[in-house]
Amino acid sequence: MSVGENRSMTTSPAVPSPPVRFGLVGYGFGGRWFHAPLIGAAPECEFLGVVTSSDERRALVAEDSPGRGTFGSLEELAAAGAEAVAISTPATTHSELTDRALELGLAVVCDKPFALDAAAARSTVDLARRLDLPLSPYQNRRWDSDFLTVRRLVADGELGEVVRFESRFERMAPGTGPGASGGGTLLDFGSHLVDQALVLLGPVASVYAEWRLREDGLDDDVFVSLTHAGGARSHLWGSWSQSAPGPRYRVSGTAGGYVNRTLMDAQEELLLDGRTPASLGADWGAEPADRWGKVYRGADGQTVPTENGAWDSFYPAFARAVRGLGPVPVEPEDAVASMTVLDAARRSATDGGVVRL
Repeated sequence: MSVGENRSMTTSPAVPSPPVRFGLVGYGFGGRWFHAPLIGAAPECEFLGVVTSSDERRALVAEDSPGRGTFGSLEELAAAGAEAVAISTPATTHSELTDRALELGLAVVCDKPFALDAAAARSTVDLARRLDLPLSPYQNRRWDSDFLTVRRLVADGELGEVVRFESRFERMAPGTGPGASGGGTLLDFGSHLVDQALVLLGPVASVYAEWRLREDGLDDDVFVSLTHAGGARSHLWGSWSQSAPGPRYRVSGTAGGYVNRTLMDAQEELLLDGRTPASLGADWGAEPADRWGKVYRGADGQTVPTENGAWDSFYPAFARAVRGLGPVPVEPEDAVASMTVLDAARRSATDGGVVRL
């Protein structure tokens, strides 16, 4: 889906046959708890195994999924017959590994941040186009339960014209945010925050940002203000050291506003608890009623049901794209657009002032 395009988030029922032979590079937190369970639960994918050079991570793979293969390199994975791969490694390695996988003839899903800057993102996107291979940034947060609800309310006209979009990834876990290899909070949380803002409100005309630097020199407690070409504004916060997290969303429109105070999408909790779309079936991604948001038209709010989250739609959609049965779930050019905004936010936070795009 191109940035800002307002099409259905549902996926085609077409199922690739045979399943796409998939590998995973990296078995850290993201690879182990998010990518591996979702690839393994997708009938459209045949999960061949994990590329890791760590004996400890190989042992974890064997513990989590007895019999699942491990490989010492992308080359070994390709030689085993893989057609596609998900990259879930430190951010500083994303561009190198994605490019190498493409050069091996593999379709690629790359976790966020897709690259460290817009120039590197553009180089990788151009390579995939030249090789005519599917490439997709892993923007699973487009299928968060609460963001799907925001999109539904906007599409149905419940809020009127959106004038301000406030979005937060705020947690109180100092010292546990991304290290030097992760690129800092702006790239980590900011990759999702900016992508959602672009999907909802379209291209950006100007960027203003602030951050607080940690003792190790990396950024945290980030605030980014976007002025969109259509006139709406996005106010985005990301922090690993916020003792009083604000609401996940506050969306203000000419006819109403929506507030959701839930801090974490249920899908994250389910995966960390060892449950998957395969084990829960139709109950996957359902949010308890006490976590639903409200639409306000003044002081009193009306509770509205939250859509079921749908992270489980990403890998089936990508598998269909590999078989030529549909588009990739997230267009690679969207990563370039997001990184362009994040580059501008970095300049603004460093130098002060507004950066115009």
